Amino acid sequence: MTSEDSKASRPAVSGWLQEGFHRFLTPYLRRHFHSIAITRDSWNVSLIPEQEPLVVIANHPSWWDPLAAHYLNRRLFPQRQFFAPIDAAALEQYRVFAKLGFYGVTMNSTAGATAFLQQSRAILMSQGTSLWLTPEGRFADVRDHAATLMPGTAHLCSRMQHGWVLPIALEYAFWEERLPECLCKIGTPLRISEHVDATKADWQRLLTARLRQTQTELSAAVVTRDSEAFENILSGIRGAGILYDSMRRLKSLLTGTQFKASHGEKLP
Repeated sequence: MTSEDSKASRPAVSGWLQEGFHRFLTPYLRRHFHSIAITRDSWNVSLIPEQEPLVVIANHPSWWDPLAAHYLNRRLFPQRQFFAPIDAAALEQYRVFAKLGFYGVTMNSTAGATAFLQQSRAILMSQGTSLWLTPEGRFADVRDHAATLMPGTAHLCSRMQHGWVLPIALEYAFWEERLPECLCKIGTPLRISEHVDATKADWQRLLTARLRQTQTELSAAVVTRDSEAFENILSGIRGAGILYDSMRRLKSLLTGTQFKASHGEKLP
């Protein structure tokens, strides 16, 4: 730990508020997604020792990403407290997020970059945490792999001696239902102890290659529309809406046929 790191501390999280948030979050996601599903060939996250630092890097395709990340963290790493940086101005607008593991970062400034590194290292030095980062630094289409990742994550990794960096790719796709699917792939992690001599530039290349590879593999699975390639971890609302489904139910009742809310057969 450096003298600069000693000035930062792990952000305080309200346990009761976070539990209440997840009681709200699960039904909220069910109302807005047909499913949240992970590719069956995803890397086994149970192989990461709970006592070691964990950095999760993900692409940033939509507004839903922070909520999806909070939910995925609870499902994948129930023993780890979720943390993630968020634009300081946005955190001022949604201050309750500060009690849920989000911490403010001032973008595009030297002071902001220094504060990000100090706060992130303080989190990672505290056992039982996971740090979720979106190094694209902006909303980006899932097909845009040419953009350069912001340097903060590479800088952070170059100053660590042990831990894991886990790539996760996200896509939101409409298949056969009214609501979209939230589809994820967990890529092969980087073990930091195997790259202790890597420079910041080396880490930039490693992180970019691993995240883009994971995105490419997820996209290939999404294009096939093969639901057997995915494990559904949260089933959302089926059907086309109250009015239309009510008419369909009435028709089924009158004709003596079984009512089926789903339009298709994917991710039941």
